[in-house]
Amino acid sequence: MALTYPRMRQPIEQRFPRPSVMGVVNVTPDSFSDGGVNLDPDDAAAAIRRMAQEGAAIVDVGGESTRPGAEGVTAEEELRRVAPVLERLQGEVPVSIDTSKAEVAGRALDLGAELVNDVTALRGDPDLAAVVADSDAYLCLMHMQGEPRTMQQSPTYDDVVADVGAFLDERLDFATAQDIPEERICLDPGIGFGKTVEHNFELVRRLDELTQLGRPIVVGFSRKSSLGKLLGDPEATTGSTAASVGAAVAAYERGATILRVHDVKEHVEALTAASAAFG
Repeated sequence: MALTYPRMRQPIEQRFPRPSVMGVVNVTPDSFSDGGVNLDPDDAAAAIRRMAQEGAAIVDVGGESTRPGAEGVTAEEELRRVAPVLERLQGEVPVSIDTSKAEVAGRALDLGAELVNDVTALRGDPDLAAVVADSDAYLCLMHMQGEPRTMQQSPTYDDVVADVGAFLDERLDFATAQDIPEERICLDPGIGFGKTVEHNFELVRRLDELTQLGRPIVVGFSRKSSLGKLLGDPEATTGSTAASVGAAVAAYERGATILRVHDVKEHVEALTAASAAFG
């Protein structure tokens, strides 16, 4: 099948002005928050449409769990999960594809996705950069210490913000060297990906240092276990919607452009109010 990638996208800052909400729909049996909820392609497509109606600027679709301890899946399995969902949408709703595999990204872009959200920051598949460059897609580069299976085993940093910032700066340079225009790239510090509770909140507290890299910042604190632990449950695997909204507003106030969330309506309403208050 011939590829039908869209061309000549506007800069990502214009496509996703502050604050923009990115909804999350995982077509997986084992994601930490919504695993198993959207396994049926019709259910997943309906969830994506609902998020768009609630105000999501884009919805991130994933077919491979990256929760702590998760095992990887093949490209074939990932495509089996996500392709039917994108086929049902036929490009009617803005979507991104949460993948580190070139084959999956290429197929998703051909089916209407406009952004590739890569948790490995182009380290997982040597062919992914070319797919993004050739497609004119947007790209999100995320920081992760280690890999999902092991990333929460005693993560350590000299200075988490400086270390994450240096990594993202290096990966941004790598991406642009692969002919991906800087104006199509956003950066994600990777809340919960190889970080302690303290690391996660330090990243939000000093998010203005990461905005100095000159690219829009994506923050995904929604329902992360750090929120549950902050509220007193040391064994928490998820956090509440209220805590998620609080973290998102704090991240926005400190410079985040895109907030990646599970509860779209609540976040859109809170960020609309915050935006009016902050001016």
